[in-house]
Amino acid sequence: MTEAPAEPVQTGRKRRPQEAKVGRIKYTLQLIKELRHDMEEIKLMQRTICAGLKGFFNFQRPMIQRIACGDEVDQEILEILYEGGSRGVLPKDVSARLGSYGVRRHQVTRRIQRMNRRMEKEIGERLVEKRGWHWALTGFGFEVWGQEKCLAVKTKDALEE
Repeated sequence: MTEAPAEPVQTGRKRRPQEAKVGRIKYTLQLIKELRHDMEEIKLMQRTICAGLKGFFNFQRPMIQRIACGDEVDQEILEILYEGGSRGVLPKDVSARLGSYGVRRHQVTRRIQRMNRRMEKEIGERLVEKRGWHWALTGFGFEVWGQEKCLAVKTKDALEE
């Protein structure tokens, strides 16, 4: 009996991985870029969900400070704006009250705009608005800061009784 000659089984050509084609560093940078893109999509989805559920959230002052404020100067600015009421406060007056920090009036404006950008990006609400040349807290800002003041007054009254 004659058997047919065994043909060698052809295996596919061994292909080089992408890392070997473009270089290890460039390949790693491509992966990082893809991961960043995926993270941005997830953040967008999270912001969309939060925007849909905004009416159900009860924002507290520490959470807003963590989102908007970069340092204690930002917190002081918000405190001054809260004390200024709905009329608002001029940036030069804010900078005068923050004399120990050495903040000038245009820096006050830049800090307020930066806080608004952070808040708009995270929860879709502005914390401060411009009324003429004055800066004042929005209704959302007064609501958050007012809750804190109301809680302080209620606990003070409860302790006195």
